[in-house]
Amino acid sequence: MSAGIRPPQLPEDRYGRRGDRESDRRLKVVGAGCGVLMLGLIVWLGGSYLIRETKINGAVPTFQALSDTELQLHLAVRKSDGTAGSCTVRSQGEDGAVVGVADFPVPAEGSEYDAVVSLRTTARGTTAELLDCTPR
Repeated sequence: MSAGIRPPQLPEDRYGRRGDRESDRRLKVVGAGCGVLMLGLIVWLGGSYLIRETKINGAVPTFQALSDTELQLHLAVRKSDGTAGSCTVRSQGEDGAVVGVADFPVPAEGSEYDAVVSLRTTARGTTAELLDCTPR
């Protein structure tokens, strides 16, 4: 390369006047803000999960239609010891219409409650769905 030839210079205003240090500082601030928001979201989701798990949760693992007017189901509930409540179960017929809804009480003693209960229906029930369990 000859001594008289210089590489072309880019105009300084072409890409803005901010220096690399200022851009890096802004990027760090935005990254820290996003990190704080993500941490807050994780704490909120974890806390709501733990609160929900310690109150009362249930399931209907099995059910059987005994007749056109009665459904027998197994109600399994996990809960904090000393927490009483009730669980709402719904049954639907072949056409999807609701044929039965009932609330079943859950006693306070113990951390688990298992019971076989009967749900009265207006037609043959083809499902047994736990809608909600609420503490009292």
